[in-house]
Amino acid sequence: YEIHLGSWLGKVDGRFLSYEEIAPRLISYVKEHGFTHVEVMPVTQYPFDGSWGYQVVGYYSIDSRYGNPKQFMSFVDQLHQAGIGVILDFVPVHFAVDPHGLARFDGSAVYEYDNENEYSQWGSKNFDLGKDPVRSFLMSSVNFFIEKFHVDGVRFDAVSNVIYWDGNCDRGINQGAVDFVKRVNYKMHDMHSDVMMIAEDSSAYGQVTKGNEGLGFDYKWDLGWMNDTLSYLKRDPIYRKWHHHDVTFSMAYFYSERFILPFSHDEAVHGKATIVDKMWGSYEDKFAQARALYVYMFTHPGKKLNFMGNEIGQLREWDEQKSCDWFLLDYPMHDAFEHLCEDLGKIYTENDAFFDQDYDPSRFCWIDADNVGQNTFSFIRRGSKKDFVIIMNFSTNPYDHQQFGVPCKGKYKEILNTEWDKYNGNLKGH
Repeated sequence: YEIHLGSWLGKVDGRFLSYEEIAPRLISYVKEHGFTHVEVMPVTQYPFDGSWGYQVVGYYSIDSRYGNPKQFMSFVDQLHQAGIGVILDFVPVHFAVDPHGLARFDGSAVYEYDNENEYSQWGSKNFDLGKDPVRSFLMSSVNFFIEKFHVDGVRFDAVSNVIYWDGNCDRGINQGAVDFVKRVNYKMHDMHSDVMMIAEDSSAYGQVTKGNEGLGFDYKWDLGWMNDTLSYLKRDPIYRKWHHHDVTFSMAYFYSERFILPFSHDEAVHGKATIVDKMWGSYEDKFAQARALYVYMFTHPGKKLNFMGNEIGQLREWDEQKSCDWFLLDYPMHDAFEHLCEDLGKIYTENDAFFDQDYDPSRFCWIDADNVGQNTFSFIRRGSKKDFVIIMNFSTNPYDHQQFGVPCKGKYKEILNTEWDKYNGNLKGH
């Protein structure tokens, strides 16, 4: 569950809730929805609210908006006692240019490149990751949060901008930066073997999650899956048959890396529309397809990441100054959608077919990946004790008397249908 601490619940009596105050409310919520970890957007100190924490000045400072270091320690400890892991978002590519920060630290380019014009695409300064003092500074910062605050994982932001100059593969590989990433992953794994290192990487660079010759991350965000799937569902269903591969393509490369399927904050801002609002059609159509989308996400191999507000079908784009639109739960469509997300979380965490060894090719099998005319897909997820058959209908047409193969003879129980009336669908009695 990806969260921006300030806008999850918003301000109360004109102030942000502290880390300690947020923790018990967050624990109750994430356990109810079946989340196993919370990914916190950057809590290193940053001056500008609108940067969401991605324009950092204090790489060893806890964001004072929500309290002090001991309060953040309490936040992490409370989540751990409840069996919930904490992943921290980290910004290794660039830093804010505010004069009280790292820019021109002693009057010279200590942390940035010597070229005064070498700004990032965000108007900040790029770290010169080829310098050993810079590498030491950032590696020690990562270690500081693991060692002192006991976070369970670190998500590296904008890894494509580490691999390539300005994130542009046409400019070539930034070898000094690549060597830094390999080094930090090696050192963190050597010192903290149980900590996850995660790459938010939009590039096609190979072996991001491989050791030795690769970059050494444990997981990589599958932004290709996210883009292809959402692009498919934005289309009018009558045109989807020409884009059938947008759904099936992910399994052609899935086993090349250890992927996380993300619907992150980046998909709910800057005029992109929220996840539900991206869907084609009317209000009812959007929710019907979003329900199918989330079943597809939760049953597809790979770990999952979902940004706050997605699970209630938020229609307004995220604003760091406002809380999630919790009032939407007073409306049947949104309330039903949240119940679907709760049920999916429970099915996912209670059945090892969906989370254990999901990077093993023998745990997944297409039944029918080629029903282009009807926009349907079917596949099997295999577990240690149970197999699950997933039938996806991404058209707007109901299909009766459909035939599909199953792993073996026997009785099969329907455990979830997005058209049940409990999810605001058209099938009564559920």
